Amino acid sequence: MHERKDLHILLAKQQEDLPPRKMNDSYIEVILPLGSQPELREKYLNVHNSVRFGRILEDLDSLGVLICYTHTKHEASQRSPLSIVTALVDKIDLCKKVIYPDGDIKFTGNVSWVGKTSMEVKMHMLQLHDGTYSPVLDATFVMVARDPENKRPAFVNPLIPEGQEEEEIFKKGELNKIRRVDFSTASLLKMAPTAEERTVVHNIFLNTLDTRTVSFRSRVLPLNSIWMEDAKLKGLEICHPQERNIFNRIFGGFLMRKAFELGWATACSYGGSRPYVVAVDDIMFQRPVEIGSLLLLSAQVCYTEKNYIQIRVHSEVYDSDTREHKTTNVFHFTFMSEREVPQIVPKTYGESMLYLDGKRHFGATMKKSREVEKTTAAP
Repeated sequence: MHERKDLHILLAKQQEDLPPRKMNDSYIEVILPLGSQPELREKYLNVHNSVRFGRILEDLDSLGVLICYTHTKHEASQRSPLSIVTALVDKIDLCKKVIYPDGDIKFTGNVSWVGKTSMEVKMHMLQLHDGTYSPVLDATFVMVARDPENKRPAFVNPLIPEGQEEEEIFKKGELNKIRRVDFSTASLLKMAPTAEERTVVHNIFLNTLDTRTVSFRSRVLPLNSIWMEDAKLKGLEICHPQERNIFNRIFGGFLMRKAFELGWATACSYGGSRPYVVAVDDIMFQRPVEIGSLLLLSAQVCYTEKNYIQIRVHSEVYDSDTREHKTTNVFHFTFMSEREVPQIVPKTYGESMLYLDGKRHFGATMKKSREVEKTTAAP
């Protein structure tokens, strides 16, 4: 960290002082040789003889940081004076149910949009099959730049799109930023549910009333349903130095892997069969996790529809000295089960808000899926 202090002299006073970059300047292509180097498979293999998605999340996080360092490197020293931190996993959409362990994997990505101190990174993952790389997933991360000691925001190089395709990609980055602001503004932690959502909650309430009594307190679980309070799992991680990054804090990819694995286990126990991840979205990194922290993870089934399960994982650190709990992340995962799953039913108002929040995230995932299908089907 002492060496990084010397990099302060390379920081720009304003963004206009930095040379603009093209999307191609930050383009990176990386091969994960699972097929050609079998000795690597053990780390990535799960019990179903496919690739552990939690490991892929770690790799995507590392690649996103590397892409941003490439975009912001100082031309004379060929290194970046910035500290790059993952701020948000905006969206990860999968188009394959299974990632096979015996085929090489290719990761590609580049910076697709920049603000003053933030960068959006688009990444793609493909896998080799019959001599051809076919798409597996698309990911959008948002990274923020900070000074060499990770104490305050720092300016990043402007991005100049070239051609119509890059103009559209850059414009989509602007729209993504607006969408995130709108989604945050309409959060159920800030605003009341819409009229339609209130009707949904009330109908669930009416559907669980005991018709034999005239009481608001007497509740009955409908057939093929599970109370929300009975559909959760919890976990604990002691954050050891092995998982630290260069800033002596816990690596964000490790947090994502642990949250995903608990979410997967929750979906598995709820649906009674192997779940497949469909999408990851809106993972906000609210505060860093220090080495030695007790990381408490809580996974909750918050919405179901047919054979889909929406999981919310809340992570917090516990300070044994102050006895305080502080939220670090909230993760949203959409899983697909092999068969139709029971309906999740909230009982309290707080659970109803979780249900509506899960319904919103699931709706956004399905909307994006339909848009991709239309684009693919278009001549």
